Amino acid sequence: MTRTLVLVRHGQSDWNLKNLFTGWKDPDLSEKGVEEARLAGRRIRERGLSFGTAFTSELTRAQHTLKLMLEELGQDVPTTRNIALNERDYGDLTGLNKDDARAKWGEEQVHVWRRSYDIAPPGGESLRDTGARVWPYYIHHIQPKVLSGGNVLVAAHGNSLRALIMALDGLTPDEIVARELATGVPIVYRLNEDSTVAEKTVLEG
Repeated sequence: MTRTLVLVRHGQSDWNLKNLFTGWKDPDLSEKGVEEARLAGRRIRERGLSFGTAFTSELTRAQHTLKLMLEELGQDVPTTRNIALNERDYGDLTGLNKDDARAKWGEEQVHVWRRSYDIAPPGGESLRDTGARVWPYYIHHIQPKVLSGGNVLVAAHGNSLRALIMALDGLTPDEIVARELATGVPIVYRLNEDSTVAEKTVLEG
């Protein structure tokens, strides 16, 4: 009855590499991202973890990351894909180079859109909006699998995972917007029977 939840932000994507706002667009992993995903799988394997189920988003970069991790683990587990785990929708910023966006709207405004908790870019989502779809999905679909004693692997995105970590770690809006999530670095949670966090370990270095 280990009740273990492992969260992994997808490896670097082609658009991460080009400094573009990605959101719900669907680029695949870069060469570096492929290696990051494989390394994540090896780090999880070193912990001796096996999984009963896995979850990912509807976007290729997260699905590819999950596939590569499972290959490294030598495991084939039932996988659920759901739009609730997608990256934050950046709206009108999607596809723009971050430097070009700063030139168009100003550095301060773009910083507000990127790093505030509840202010969304035009046509897009805030982190709070992202959480509004991530949290119910976690409570109804992922958490029960963990609390039943299973080990669950989730490959998703910087902001969908940030919203989930906010809830798990009990962080304030100010604390979570300052939290950076590295690509391809597994975060291992062990939960208590009441769903609170018993232990958290970041598998890096």
